Amino acid sequence: MKPFDTKQIWAWLADVPDPEIPVISVVDLGVIRDVSQHDDGVTIGVSPTYSGCPATQVISRSIIEVLRSRGVANVDIATRLSPPWTTDWISKDGLAKLAAYGIAPPSKAGGPKACPQCGGDDLERVSQFGSTPCKAQWRCRSCLEPFDYFKCI
Repeated sequence: MKPFDTKQIWAWLADVPDPEIPVISVVDLGVIRDVSQHDDGVTIGVSPTYSGCPATQVISRSIIEVLRSRGVANVDIATRLSPPWTTDWISKDGLAKLAAYGIAPPSKAGGPKACPQCGGDDLERVSQFGSTPCKAQWRCRSCLEPFDYFKCI
């Protein structure tokens, strides 16, 4: 196997969208932990956002497909459970992409700082569970629009 530029592999991985939030890449989400090359291929270290996340298998298949389409024949996925993934690993670009998409990014304050629709700060939690297990449903009292909040983990 010919060696690949590790920076190029990271750039290719930045084209792999999260299957549940397609505006953010798996790199921006912070689930790609490492990239290493060995004699017969490439190993990509991936940390799931939480144990049992249904998107984990889809992410792994997407990584393999993207890299193979770029000429990397042997791609291995290594699941990295330690340290566990945290929302602190989401990139600044990823946080901005979430907000632009209408999902309030995680906040250490325990809830969203502002409505991603209007920017209002008069908010109420509707449900601890949103469209996916990693999100909660909130509503803005200013614009009355519901929105997902990416839970802080």
